[in-house]
Amino acid sequence: MTVNNLEKTIEEKVKPIVADAMQKFLGVTVSEIEQDISGKLKRSPLLDYDIDVSIPFKKAKLAFKKYYITRLLQNHFGNVSEVARIAGLDRRSIHRLITSLGIDVRHFRKELLRGEYVKQEAIKDIIQQTLDSYRSSLNPQKLDLLYKFAPALSKDIVAELPEAPLTLAQAEDEFERKYFTKALSLFNSNISKTARAIGIRYETLHRKLKALGVHVSVV
Repeated sequence: MTVNNLEKTIEEKVKPIVADAMQKFLGVTVSEIEQDISGKLKRSPLLDYDIDVSIPFKKAKLAFKKYYITRLLQNHFGNVSEVARIAGLDRRSIHRLITSLGIDVRHFRKELLRGEYVKQEAIKDIIQQTLDSYRSSLNPQKLDLLYKFAPALSKDIVAELPEAPLTLAQAEDEFERKYFTKALSLFNSNISKTARAIGIRYETLHRKLKALGVHVSVV
């Protein structure tokens, strides 16, 4: 599923579900809550990652790769074949990554969580965290009712959201784009200073920025 199709699904199917739940429990539809929840759902959970630019680029990218593979294994119950399909790699490459990154696949195979349940928990957290930020402006009793309904609401949403996975290459590109953008912002878009700070050569950073479509004035 493409990003555009995912956004269309959220706009046409998910938003009405959220709106109905708010009308039922709050008595009103709060567009800000609707927008906050849908906005977070549009972000791939595989990219819901806290980027720390104080960590050198190569080390940070390796940590992200481990996070990506780990999340896929968790979401697919340790099924290496399915992880390989989504990541756009062959099984042998996934096995090599699992070994080199120190990931214990047995851990995921022993878990009782099913893939759909993992997704429901992630969406439930999005809903409840969003509602928490509106506690001061809404009726607390009614908000608590909607808060408790979050597990059921997340199940309804999961049923409407087809999987929209990113391959490892796509995920790495998105990680690099966000990492470099964040690092550059700390050094006023100075590529030389940024390159030194994150531990890569100026030429390498400049080339990557161009390939990723990150526009910045060369300083």
